[in-house]
Amino acid sequence: MNATDEPRSVIHRHSRSFSLAARMLAPEPRRRAETLYAWCRTVDDLIDHAATPSDASSELNKLYDWLDAAYRGEPNDEPAVEAFRRIIAECAIPRRYPEEMLAGMAMDVAGTRYETIDDLLIYCHRVAGVVGLMMCHVLGVRDERALPHAAHLGIAMQLTNIARDVAEDWSRDRLYLPTDWLERPLDAGEMPDDASFAPAIRRVLSLADQYYESGDAGLRYLDRRSRFAIRIARTVYAAIGQQVERMGFRATTGRAIVPGRKKFRLVLTSLATECTEKSSRTATPSGSTLGIWEFQPLA
Repeated sequence: MNATDEPRSVIHRHSRSFSLAARMLAPEPRRRAETLYAWCRTVDDLIDHAATPSDASSELNKLYDWLDAAYRGEPNDEPAVEAFRRIIAECAIPRRYPEEMLAGMAMDVAGTRYETIDDLLIYCHRVAGVVGLMMCHVLGVRDERALPHAAHLGIAMQLTNIARDVAEDWSRDRLYLPTDWLERPLDAGEMPDDASFAPAIRRVLSLADQYYESGDAGLRYLDRRSRFAIRIARTVYAAIGQQVERMGFRATTGRAIVPGRKKFRLVLTSLATECTEKSSRTATPSGSTLGIWEFQPLA
């Protein structure tokens, strides 16, 4: 498999939901979006699959070295990294964004706990909000007004992940729920207590809904085909949170998934919404270009 094909195989293997949404994009934005996903997947896997904290720290240093080399324009033997290097220049992706992602990975390596929701939102922005910001470059957005909404959509998806994966994360000695939202602390080796954790999971998903609403408000800055693709990704991801709710917000009942038939219905729903959408793409102000957006939580 050559470097051009690799990103597509990565997204198909690891995320059927994102792969489905990517298929709705025009060919060039699809290629770039799949490349971005493959790089993010590589970053995440290198940290998550490290055998020891020391190994994870070494992998993080390697990622910083790769990023330095990519912004110097130096080729890389890793297909996903090499493909990302190419779209950095092609899409003018600010270095600040992938650096923020690595800062989020450093929080995982350090085993960071999040006392407050504000602490957690910083992490969510670093590992997911900046993906939304990079997607603006990948999809050719040129209106700065889109940036906070794109970041907020990424944060919404990360909050959904956190609510879904409490038990799985704890098995890796990670806890993302804000500790001041828990009725009592969780001791090492102890299984998550549904009675204590369900209220916190509920609150995380309620906050995710607010960030999804902000993400929705930014769809008007996309061309119609990109808007449809992002709408699908957003709708399917939000359905994961709805499934967690149906399971009683319990951490111990297994991983919430959206069945294939449900995804197909959600695609049809997204298509119907797109077809009945009255507003056209918002015009970009004359001379508008994308600057660097600094994280700001919803008020």
